[in-house]
Amino acid sequence: MRIEKTFQVASPQQRVWEFITDPERVAPCVPGCEGAERVDDNHYKAVINTRIGPVRTTFNVLIEAVEERPPEFASYVTKGEEGSKASRIKATSELALKPLSPDLTEVSYRSDVTIMGRLGKFGSGMMKKVADGIGESFVTALREQLESEERAAAPEPEAERPARAWLPWALAGALALAALLAWYLT
Repeated sequence: MRIEKTFQVASPQQRVWEFITDPERVAPCVPGCEGAERVDDNHYKAVINTRIGPVRTTFNVLIEAVEERPPEFASYVTKGEEGSKASRIKATSELALKPLSPDLTEVSYRSDVTIMGRLGKFGSGMMKKVADGIGESFVTALREQLESEERAAAPEPEAERPARAWLPWALAGALALAALLAWYLT
């Protein structure tokens, strides 16, 4: 089964690269991932819990970085076994990052995934649907994390701070005035 996705993140290419290639930072973005740790320079391990149809399962996975060309390309091989060894998974994946502007990066990934054992009995349509859902959740979490880091790292211009300081009070005042007018006109 092939899984492909391209999306954009409002963050510079180098920052996206540093985030995606750091297992401790990216693991919380992966649905069901209980954590990831570096084994050595080219290997990472993780535990991933997922649900496929009526089956809940846990995979112990080992990820090998086959090739990296920072900050634009990486390829990985992932192998995993279900805790009971009833199913195995193998994936070869490629990741490409392309700067679209200084603060916008296009992320593309492609994975060829093989699932063997009891989970292999589920049709590719169901597996693709599960994979797409996991992919969408990952993209959303990745964007939120990276873009919140961008906002936290960016200094707020001095001219905007005083202007924004009164905004909550202005909104509260406007709501109070609207409530008074509504009461007066009834």
